Amino acid sequence: MLPGAFTRDRCLTLPRVAAMMISGMCSSVQSELDSFFGHLRGHAVRSREVSAQAFSKARRGFSARLFHLASQHLLELASAHIDATRWNGFRVVAADASRLRVSTRSNAQLSPDHYAFALFLPGTDLTLHASLHPADGSERQMLFEALGQLDAEGDLLVLDRGYVGNTMVAALDQRGLAFCLRADTRAWGCVEAFLRSDEHERTVTLAAPTGLDAATYDLVRQPTQVRLVRDITPNGHVRVLMTNLLDACRYPAEQFGALYHQRWRVEEAFKRIKHRLRLEAPTGLSYLALQQDFAAKVLADNLCVLLAARSQRPEAASRPNRIYAMGALKPILAGCLLAIAHARAALPAVLATIAKNRCRIQSGRSYPRPARVKPHLHLAYKAA
Repeated sequence: MLPGAFTRDRCLTLPRVAAMMISGMCSSVQSELDSFFGHLRGHAVRSREVSAQAFSKARRGFSARLFHLASQHLLELASAHIDATRWNGFRVVAADASRLRVSTRSNAQLSPDHYAFALFLPGTDLTLHASLHPADGSERQMLFEALGQLDAEGDLLVLDRGYVGNTMVAALDQRGLAFCLRADTRAWGCVEAFLRSDEHERTVTLAAPTGLDAATYDLVRQPTQVRLVRDITPNGHVRVLMTNLLDACRYPAEQFGALYHQRWRVEEAFKRIKHRLRLEAPTGLSYLALQQDFAAKVLADNLCVLLAARSQRPEAASRPNRIYAMGALKPILAGCLLAIAHARAALPAVLATIAKNRCRIQSGRSYPRPARVKPHLHLAYKAA
């Protein structure tokens, strides 16, 4: 926090600004402020207390690290819930990046193109780590920078096809990280030969990383032994999965298809944060505003997931409707964080309502994405 920030007795205190941003700001700033103060007073109508300009000035007093620290603390509190969803003793972590096309102005310091990278826990639908990167960045480099967030002894990293390569495989293996990545690409001759064969699995040895890559990523130039597994999807497509879990008895090949399918949950998380929480329509025109919005909305998504999970029944083949849960919690979430009595009193009823709105889990269900340009609203369109 900047020296002198939030030292005067004002309506926009640091807890109030942070709580309002964590609740998920999707409308214009003035609408969010009026709704926020109306909910704080226990009113059903909006209340004009401060201006959008005052909020813009107040947010300059702290960095997005506030929300990152809060996310870490939240994950520590939820560690018992996370440990209950392990796969063969591993905590499954999916890594992926998503392109952001931010609504901005031509003369603003905020550029329109960015990348969001995340390490995601598909077993609990929680984001373990999230970061913003320039649009010209490499997804592999984003992953290399985030490897310090992983536990070499207890984490299993699940990756899509964008992370293939001898250097990536060697880096993960030499760090002691278990991984499962999709490798049905022509980048490896051994994978192409395996696809032409009738084998269900095969152990192969990949070439050592190049001298430049070894020096850049502090690797030992030695071959890496991996296991290739053939996976047939419900619609008949063939996928090749690569892993360094070589024990076929302890880790049967039949289990890797369902393991890789868990990676899709990170795509759903990006959809919630980008489109349902409108990350691409930030509440400011500076890079600090985008960083704050990104970190706050990741934290909001984690909070909603954990609160909705309280109503989840382990034996039921369904999960709470995440989007419905966000809408139901938004009016009271900031008040609960600020320990407002009437907001906390309404929480049990809201959770009971969320428990009634569930999505059925259908095994093997998939929706192939069509090859088209993603639609984006015009910059003049804002949520009311």
